[in-house]
Amino acid sequence: MSGFPFSAIVGQEEMKLALLVAAVDARIGGVMIFGDRGTGKSTAARALAATLPPIRAVDGCRFHCEPESRDDCPDPCTSKRVRKIAVPFVDLPLGSTEDRVVGTLDLEKALAHGEKHFEPGLLAKAHRGFLYIDEINLLEDHVVDLLLDVAASGENLVERDGLSIRHPARFVLIGSGNPEEGELRPQLLDRFGLSVEVKTPDDIDQRVEIMRRCDAQERDSAKFAAKWRGEDAKVLRQIERAKKALPKVKTPAKILRDTAALCKTVGADGLRGELTLMRGARAFAALQGDAAVTLDHLKTMAPLALRHRLRRDVLDETGSTVRIERALEELFG
Repeated sequence: MSGFPFSAIVGQEEMKLALLVAAVDARIGGVMIFGDRGTGKSTAARALAATLPPIRAVDGCRFHCEPESRDDCPDPCTSKRVRKIAVPFVDLPLGSTEDRVVGTLDLEKALAHGEKHFEPGLLAKAHRGFLYIDEINLLEDHVVDLLLDVAASGENLVERDGLSIRHPARFVLIGSGNPEEGELRPQLLDRFGLSVEVKTPDDIDQRVEIMRRCDAQERDSAKFAAKWRGEDAKVLRQIERAKKALPKVKTPAKILRDTAALCKTVGADGLRGELTLMRGARAFAALQGDAAVTLDHLKTMAPLALRHRLRRDVLDETGSTVRIERALEELFG
C-alpha cells in the first residue's frame, strides 16, 4: 500500500512549512509538533521523507555512507559499488533503551568468536534521513537529551566495554506529542529548532475533504498516489532548488538587527532563538525563490522558531503565539 502523498494533506500549513524548512536546512535542528491526536503529524513527516529522491550509498554499508565519505565510516567500506536507497525514515519506539538508540557491542559474536563487533543502533539507521519520535514527551529525558546532542553535532560516539566507535549521524529529528499527556522539559524543548501547534480543523468543508481523500487512498492507494504524483514532484523540485540556492541567500544587516530586537522583546532565553530564526527565515526565502531575507520571511518564521523558547509569565495568561504576534506588531507595525 502506497503512503499518503505530502501534497494531499489538507490544511496544517504551518506544520508542512516547518517540515519543508527543516528539509532544506538540517542545521535548524528538527521540528517539534504538538497537537491533538489524529491530526496527521506522523503522516506528514512520513510523506515528506517518501517524496524525497533516493540517495546514493556505498553498497553493503550498514551506515549507508555517501560514496565520497567512505573513509570516515567505521565499517570497512571496501565495495566499489554504489546503490540508491530510499531516504531513511526511522521510528523510535517508546521504551527504547540507550543501547538500542546509540548501538552496542554484539554479544553473540563476542562470546562465540571473541571479537569486538559493533551493532549499529537507530541513530545509524536514521543517518541522512529522518528520525521520528511519537509521544516524545513520554520518552525518558536522558534519551531525549542524547538524541538532541547527536542531532546537533551530527556524530554519534559510542564507548562500551572497551569499544570506541564514532560514526556520522546526520538526520532531521521530528518529535510529536499531545500536551495533555505531559510536557517536555523546557531545557529540552529549547533544543528543537522549530515548534508547531496543530489542531483539529474547525471548518466542516475541510473535514469533509480530509475524509474524501483518506477514503480514496484506502480504496486504491496506487491510483491515489498517481493522482498526486505531479504535485509531489513540484514539492521535490522546490526543495532541490532551495537547497542549491540556500548558500547564496543574503541576510541584510537590518534583518539581523530586527531578529535580535524581536527575540529581546519577547524575552527568548539564550541565543538559540536568534540563530534558528535567522536560519529558518533564510531557508524559507530559498523555498520562495527569493535572493534575500525580508521582513515578511522573518514574520512568518518567528512563531515557529520562538514560541517554545518563551518564559512563562504568571501575569500574562496569553499564549506564546499571541505574545510573539503582539511583539511583531509593536516592533514592525
